[in-house]
Amino acid sequence: MGGTVEIAIPVATEAAEALRDPENRAAVGRLISRILHPRGEADPLVAAIAALKAEVRAACLRDAEIDAELDAYNAERRG
Repeated sequence: MGGTVEIAIPVATEAAEALRDPENRAAVGRLISRILHPRGEADPLVAAIAALKAEVRAACLRDAEIDAELDAYNAERRG
């Protein structure tokens, strides 16, 4: 990647509010660049997600159970 350029993309109103922050915009720009133009090296986030998926499969968890855990976690964070 030779540099960066500004682009306009449609996003939800809430996302637009968050993207007013220059640090958030820079982080999102890096994320989009990595997704659309991945580097050849292993991404630690991808490796962590793959390991988590393997652990979940080994525990024989179903989607409904995972969703319930995520809902409980989100409720705790908001509460």
